[in-house]
Amino acid sequence: MEDMHHGTGQLFDTLMTTLKSENNYVTDNGEVKKWVVSEQARAYSPQLIKLLLGVPTLRSSFFVDVDGTQVFLLDKFLQFIEQKNYLGDSYTQFSQVIGLQSNGKLIRQQNDVDLVFPYRDCILEGGQSRDDQKKKEIFFNEILAQDEITQLLDRKVFTSVLRYSRGSEESNVSLARDSELNKKRGLRESIITDNLLIKGNNLLTLHTLRSEFFESIKLIYIDPPYNTGDDDFGYNDSFNHSSWLTFMKNRLEIARQLLRKDGAIFIHIDHHELGYLSVLADTIFGKENRVQIIAVKTASPAGFKTVNPGPIDVTEYILFYTKDKSTFNFKKGYVPVGYNKNYNLVIYNINSQPDSWKFVPIKQAVIEDLGFSNEKEAKSKYGKMWKAVYQELLAQYAYQHADIVVSVRDPHKPTDLFKQLMAQSHETGGVIVHERENADTTYFYKGGVLAFYENKLQEIDGEKCVTELLTDFWSHISWAGIAKEGGVKLKNGKKPEKLLKQIIELSTEPNDIVMDFFLGCGTTAAVAMKMNRQFIGIEQLDYGENDSRIRLINVVNGDQTGISNAVNWKGGGSFVYMELKRYNQVFVDKIEAAKKADELLAIWELMKQKAFFRFSIDMQKFDENIEAFKLLTLDEQKKALCSVLDLNQLYVNLSDIDDETAEVSEEEKAITNDFYRRN
Repeated sequence: MEDMHHGTGQLFDTLMTTLKSENNYVTDNGEVKKWVVSEQARAYSPQLIKLLLGVPTLRSSFFVDVDGTQVFLLDKFLQFIEQKNYLGDSYTQFSQVIGLQSNGKLIRQQNDVDLVFPYRDCILEGGQSRDDQKKKEIFFNEILAQDEITQLLDRKVFTSVLRYSRGSEESNVSLARDSELNKKRGLRESIITDNLLIKGNNLLTLHTLRSEFFESIKLIYIDPPYNTGDDDFGYNDSFNHSSWLTFMKNRLEIARQLLRKDGAIFIHIDHHELGYLSVLADTIFGKENRVQIIAVKTASPAGFKTVNPGPIDVTEYILFYTKDKSTFNFKKGYVPVGYNKNYNLVIYNINSQPDSWKFVPIKQAVIEDLGFSNEKEAKSKYGKMWKAVYQELLAQYAYQHADIVVSVRDPHKPTDLFKQLMAQSHETGGVIVHERENADTTYFYKGGVLAFYENKLQEIDGEKCVTELLTDFWSHISWAGIAKEGGVKLKNGKKPEKLLKQIIELSTEPNDIVMDFFLGCGTTAAVAMKMNRQFIGIEQLDYGENDSRIRLINVVNGDQTGISNAVNWKGGGSFVYMELKRYNQVFVDKIEAAKKADELLAIWELMKQKAFFRFSIDMQKFDENIEAFKLLTLDEQKKALCSVLDLNQLYVNLSDIDDETAEVSEEEKAITNDFYRRN
């Protein structure tokens, strides 16, 4: 397999060699006149641009193709040429200056403010494979390490592909592409229509999916690690906060590319990173496309022990963004509620003309409906139970007589005509009718507008109930009793199926594609399947018996937990499970699983034959110091072996599919070529 890890300076070396071919850019000492090159670039010198375009690496690095025209990326070129150094440890342009910036300049130079953090201009792979693993990450600078990033984000080879349907597991898989379905949902006819569950690094998987699902996903929901110090974000880095922001930025940028123009993303987070994530999401999706920050009540304070001062945390948040708000189809959501006490009047003679309607208090109507002439008689029968009985009977009466139970409301931002009719109804004390074309008739009464209780009744999950419009505070979804949903558990933040149902209903139609690239135990995919949506789930952590694959097998076999009854789920359908084919990741897994030092030494011998090492590693020197290596603890030996591996070669790239060293089987080639339509 060709070793593509060229080192961070290769692009710079190519540029310097190219510039030195032009005498006007070289000093008498043979050095490049950077100041001259910079001025030539700012002037869009034809001589310089022609020189750069003549070298493929420089053309792909500093130009973008727009309908066949090469557009010079001036800012990127200047930022590169004016870097103070080009050493391999120059991870970031912000290594010496950390602060606030706008358009690449510090705020001491401009007035507008933007969020800047260390490693902002880097790619963080996030290669953790277990939720208890701590991993030292490499930060690849987006300019200086362009070769490494190109290799890192290259499309990958697939392996271990299986199709699961009710009671069956099929290994000979061909991916479905239903052209008629794709036409109906406005997508390219060739897009895969199978449900997909993919195991592997989520950043690399997202880039692997880009060519197939570019601008095709209707909804993305993610519940990423919250960076609380005790969650799955276990990266050993002194800039932990910045690492998390970089980690999220890399993934949200490619996620946006996968969204349809009329798509949306919901990002679940708690208060620890809410503020910073909001600014980051504004930057990526555009502040104009932010819809809401939804607060979700996740617990009750009852039973909590006071650990920290201040109010108890019972709330999490969901950032709701569209890709393009002008094209998104906003839907009204409804939540079931109890009786609303504002509906306190009953129209006694609804069949009469509105100007003859008679109103009585609902309390009187309830008492008369029970056969009592007044409240005193009712109290004498029910005694101390009367208050509780009355509340229950009141709710039942309002529900059963919703067409005659009303409330007098003040309209929101009334027009001048409405104000006039409201004043007139206040003076007369009767009902005034206002009929409007293509709108409901409005009834004015005693200075207000009549609201009918029947308009609060909606059908939810097949049952007609009293509702209110959904707001930005969700307290109606219970988080109690969800541990058994799907037959799997998740120690850090399992979400109720009803929560995902609410989000999917708000933002999608049947057959739309739903994605979750922090899938966890599989809630998003399970709910999407039960609601007749296509899903793409990505998960890189290994949850063993609580893995998302186990849950989805339960779903196709007829799982009856969660929302199954509400949506009449009986099982069926199928999904395709696939993994990114590992290369160096195989050695990482072997190292992590080793129990004895002898095992690690055997792994080292195997690594010398097949592994890809960091370009700076001298294997001979490592062998010469093997006795010192043996004196280390087992954990220290594991860290040492992992540190010599090229973490940019954890998975097999598509470009290496035919290389013998990659050991790609014919079956793996077949499914990979099928996925990318290379046949």
